[in-house]
Amino acid sequence: MADRTTPRIAVLGCGGWGKNIVRTLESVHGVAAVVDPTEEGRARAAELAPRADIYAEPGPVFADPTIDAVMVATPAETHFDLASRAIEAGKDAYVEKPLTTDLDEARRLVTLAEEHGRVLMVGHLLEYHPAIITLHEMIKNGELGEVRYIVSNRLNLGKVRTEENALWSFAPHDIAVILRLIGENPERVVATGGSFLTPGIADATVTQLAFPSGSRAHVFVSWLHPFKEQMLVVVGAKKMASFCDINKQLVLHDQRVDFEKGQPVPVKGEGTPVEFDQTQTPLEAEVQHFIDRVGDRARPLTDGASGVRVLEILHAAQASMDRNGAPVTLDPTPPADAGGTPETVVVRKEGVAHVG
Repeated sequence: MADRTTPRIAVLGCGGWGKNIVRTLESVHGVAAVVDPTEEGRARAAELAPRADIYAEPGPVFADPTIDAVMVATPAETHFDLASRAIEAGKDAYVEKPLTTDLDEARRLVTLAEEHGRVLMVGHLLEYHPAIITLHEMIKNGELGEVRYIVSNRLNLGKVRTEENALWSFAPHDIAVILRLIGENPERVVATGGSFLTPGIADATVTQLAFPSGSRAHVFVSWLHPFKEQMLVVVGAKKMASFCDINKQLVLHDQRVDFEKGQPVPVKGEGTPVEFDQTQTPLEAEVQHFIDRVGDRARPLTDGASGVRVLEILHAAQASMDRNGAPVTLDPTPPADAGGTPETVVVRKEGVAHVG
């Protein structure tokens, strides 16, 4: 292996999102190599990372003992093959979300990384957003009080997919953030959706998560909507908070409901903007986090186990949608303590869900 203080990292894929990873890795650290099967992708890689070796297939990267790690940004159906080959070749691996499309394959990747002593990290980008990190700290510090429910809307009249539905395209971001903020796994999932443009491909979905603590979460995603909205709202017993990812505003709302003589009375206060560190973009922070974990061998914030947990919920939501909104139960074994320290994450081996 190369000097761990300056790990050499390759990127697999220089397409839609891969080009952003190549650009960011080149700016914060440097890219050792880029692999892309298309001539267009290789030309783009040569422009973004002029010092990198460029390949049409990943064999040379896996065979190169001086390359410490790979970042996989290829179509989801290729993630398991590429990540497993990288790990077996002695490389650490970052895999863009979703970790895989198949739940058993995701669990096998986690086990494989553990057996080979390799870092496995999933690209759940919003968990590295400074506003989400600040909001998480506010919840941990009790500023909002007990979290009663979270609503996340990710809506747009945007690119319409014909291979995967809106749940799988958009909801992984929101589910990952909700798990981080609430600090436990849901015990029940209910989801519904509507296919209006392509038969069998849901253009809009609503997913409801019920947690053992009594907290709830609602995720509404759609690419068939008249306006763009990326809004997260956290309703606590003491205060409420909102984060708009479009205008980059995190707001603390001094609003709650008190009881007077047994009757609920709304208390409405002012909303106060909350400052958060914006010296790095979320992608810069995420890429730097992977570089650091390759160097120090610590467990990533978004490790393989967290990727499995998100997949479990996605599969449960899909099962519920396929059964017209029938509830699906999950083992709510907590993913981490309330503080979200990644060292306490436990990989669960049992089946994903059963229909209740």
